[in-house]
Amino acid sequence: MATYLCPQDGTRAETTSLTWCCPVCRGPWNLDFEAAGRLSLDSLAGRVNSLWRYAEALPLSSPATSLGEGRTPLVPVTRTVSAKLDFLMPTLSFKDRGAVMLAELARRLSPERVVADSSGNAGTAVAAYCARAGLPCTVYVPEGTSPKKTEQIRAHGARLEIVPGDREATALAARAAADSPGTFYASHVFNPYFLHGTKTYVYEMWEDLGGRLPDAIAVPVGNGTLLLGAALATAELHAQGLIDERPALIAVQAEAVSPLAAAFHAGTDGLLDESGRAAAPTLAEGIAIPRPPRARQILTAVRESGGTFLTVTEDQIRKAQLDLAARGFYVETTGVACWAAVGDWADRSVVVPLCGAGLKTGLAP
Repeated sequence: MATYLCPQDGTRAETTSLTWCCPVCRGPWNLDFEAAGRLSLDSLAGRVNSLWRYAEALPLSSPATSLGEGRTPLVPVTRTVSAKLDFLMPTLSFKDRGAVMLAELARRLSPERVVADSSGNAGTAVAAYCARAGLPCTVYVPEGTSPKKTEQIRAHGARLEIVPGDREATALAARAAADSPGTFYASHVFNPYFLHGTKTYVYEMWEDLGGRLPDAIAVPVGNGTLLLGAALATAELHAQGLIDERPALIAVQAEAVSPLAAAFHAGTDGLLDESGRAAAPTLAEGIAIPRPPRARQILTAVRESGGTFLTVTEDQIRKAQLDLAARGFYVETTGVACWAAVGDWADRSVVVPLCGAGLKTGLAP
């Protein structure tokens, strides 16, 4: 049986509870979970063609909420750089990988309501999977969120709460609502089931590459949910002897909002003291997170992998979106950040996620 575990103070809680954070330090949970068995490439033949094919590695099984998420194509773009097309997921972003886990868990717990907060994509995914599960859902988003994303959330039947201010103000509003009795907080940041969904991104890559991984995996990082999922997967694959070496994790942030990159290059374990500094505007709205709650875990994961942090300018984001479109990939502005950072690499193999469809934001102005 999996249990919640606080990485800061060791506090535990049952996953059958609606406790969304550590009651001692109010930090995010990890999941104390052991895989049900060892995967092998041969064992995957004939399994369901979704992320649920990796059943041994997942904390939930036999889902009723699946929309067929996962198994997105891995496409070579240059001799050394390949792209994983996660914008082809059911709600057009990689967030479906974690949202299906949260909705499936919530369905089993039968809360009175589900709340989520998001810059758009995670909220859309939670709204869609709650609709699939028959759960009432409220999604909090910051003012200025792409109209196409808010339209998508409403279309799935969720109640939309638009919060004045930035992404952090939105998170605080959702957390206040999450403390109400009978509420399941479908937080892609605080609930570790989300990370065990995003780790399937790497399991798919490992399968499609015939049981190996590239030299490096580049990931856009705001709250770090895809990066931490990738770190989980590479650790699990390595521990089972399914890969010889763990790839370097290359974390990419927008230069305008890059607190983790600043902390990494300063050599600190946590964020630098910029408590009075608001997030600057950026085209990469999905990673504009000034104070990510899992900052220490993210920094540790990148360092342990032998990776690094890179930042990209607004002009680089604009150029990368047009460059990818000219190659046949129409990707939202957050989703092009990794291509902007490593698309010209030629000395080692790297995979970038194209993690949101361009229709969600349109072309950058």
